[in-house]
Amino acid sequence: MKENTLGSPVVPVAPSRGRLRPLGLDEVRITGGFWARRRHTNATATLGHCRDWMERVGWTGNFRAAVEGRVPRDRRGREFADSDVYKLLEAMAWEGGHDTDVAALAETIAPAQEADGYLNTAFGRPGQQPRYSDLEWGHELYCYGHLIQAGVAQTRARGEGELAKTARRAADHVCATFGTGGIEGVCGHPEIETALVELARATGEQRYLEQARLFVDRRGHRTLADPEFGRVYYQDDQPVREATVLRGHAVRALYLAAGAVDVAVETGDDDLLAAVVRQWETTVARRTYLTGGMGSHHRDESFGDDFVLPPDRAYSETCAGVASVMLSWRLLLATGEPRFADLAERTLYNVVATSPSDDGRAFFYANTLHRRRRGTLPPSQAESPRAESSLRAPWFAVSCCPTNVARTLAVLPAYLATADDHGVQLHQYADAEIATTLAGGHGVALRVRTDYPSGGTVTVRISRSPDHPWTLSLRVPAWTTGAIARLVDPDGARRAVTVGSAEVTRLFRPGDEIRLELPMAPRWIEADPRVDAVRGTAAVQRGPLVYCAESVDLPDGRDVDAVRVDTSTAPADGPDDTVVAPGELAAPGETPDAAWPYGPPDPAAAPAAEPTGVVLVPYHSWANRGPSTMRVWLPTIAPRT
Repeated sequence: MKENTLGSPVVPVAPSRGRLRPLGLDEVRITGGFWARRRHTNATATLGHCRDWMERVGWTGNFRAAVEGRVPRDRRGREFADSDVYKLLEAMAWEGGHDTDVAALAETIAPAQEADGYLNTAFGRPGQQPRYSDLEWGHELYCYGHLIQAGVAQTRARGEGELAKTARRAADHVCATFGTGGIEGVCGHPEIETALVELARATGEQRYLEQARLFVDRRGHRTLADPEFGRVYYQDDQPVREATVLRGHAVRALYLAAGAVDVAVETGDDDLLAAVVRQWETTVARRTYLTGGMGSHHRDESFGDDFVLPPDRAYSETCAGVASVMLSWRLLLATGEPRFADLAERTLYNVVATSPSDDGRAFFYANTLHRRRRGTLPPSQAESPRAESSLRAPWFAVSCCPTNVARTLAVLPAYLATADDHGVQLHQYADAEIATTLAGGHGVALRVRTDYPSGGTVTVRISRSPDHPWTLSLRVPAWTTGAIARLVDPDGARRAVTVGSAEVTRLFRPGDEIRLELPMAPRWIEADPRVDAVRGTAAVQRGPLVYCAESVDLPDGRDVDAVRVDTSTAPADGPDDTVVAPGELAAPGETPDAAWPYGPPDPAAAPAAEPTGVVLVPYHSWANRGPSTMRVWLPTIAPRT
């Protein structure tokens, strides 16, 4: 891997080496379109919403209670509630205009830290369990991880403040307690690994990297007690290097894999990196939903077996989507391979963007692909059960997802582009202004204009360029397979480009334009026949967006299970980003029960149906118009004989 030598940008991930160098919030600015609207809502509504709810339910008050000696009596929330305060702090640190909020929260947290750096409101005080007495479920190291990431965010975005100092004292405590000769254990919930590596990158202190390496190498050696779900639940069943697929609790598995990539990159451990790539490949091929969602088990929030992807039982936790983007981004930086940006795009548009409501004040925790019953509005002033809310809820008893979405949207511009010695690479498309410095100190500036994902034209205008040739690379998404994408260079020459990267190398002049034209016609999607749960169905995708049928668009109060689609005819664009699929609706009314519901095939017994065009909407938008039924995978019309 090549060493990155152009300094540390304002980014969540700043590897010291790798194929690509990330561009930061100081180099990329999203100026309009799909993601600009969501980032504006995040900054102006979601962050304040999360802050107010944490105060209301007592999670920020836990730190005051700890200082005043009122725990455990007055402590509120689950054992990991501290971590969500830290994730909110991270989001605010990345997002401009919240410095006062960060300072106020940091001043609330810092006094609860003990002299040796220990900081947790659920353990270690009179009446509470001792420190580190429950590594399986206590989440102490997990909470430190989010605290450290918040501290790194403050340092990179605003300069070191009280939050960063608190985080570093906690990291020093972890190294002293769990380093060589200390507690030979790991946390039941991986997360601290990525945070320690990033702290090492930000500070240059290698002891943090060494501690992260110890945690990765200890995982899978049966240091944790065997839980009811088995050791696979927290990836303590086999060492990271020996695993061939992501397994167990989906968020835990993805965070661990991200941390392993960080350790591999910083230590030059190509074998460890190759092991994670292998796990990613198998997981994408066999254990990932069409939306990019991961995790098909509700009971233990885990991956199922290969090809076990039931749409109506999809857990597809929002946090797993965030963690998947984190992992894919790290793999992209390490290898330069566009396939990792493909999965990140799919997951951003169809999981991360799906969770928050249009106003940014309600969220999905789990992301089903088939809702059989109309949901019920959750209470506006009470916490909801996390996976049982059938519509977006304002807050959950476990609210890891709202704060995870908040910190992801706050730093989203840092996922758009990278640079290397040869030029600039665009991985995600949005209206944006990009300015960076290439090797040798040569400045480059670009302006990107697009209505993606509604439209498929991406225009890049050169604003500043050195006086020698360099390369602009644009990702050609994997979803264009089977269609024709074209690249138009500054001379007007058009050429077809294939999945991967389209490159233009030349002596650019200010005002030069490069245009990427992506085929955006909606198309039918079928699943691998081994995905048993969706056999005999089809889905629709347009660009990176997955579509769904929603009952609010059907006549006579019918539900989406009345829909059958005709895949012999292509779906067509409808108004306002909808798609119209050819199909039919089962006749309204109850179908009488047979005495016995099983028998030989009888095509003549098909229920009466009426031909229709079925309106489909982007999956990320569903349930914004009130209670509804919904499905992504639509039964196909069987050939009639």
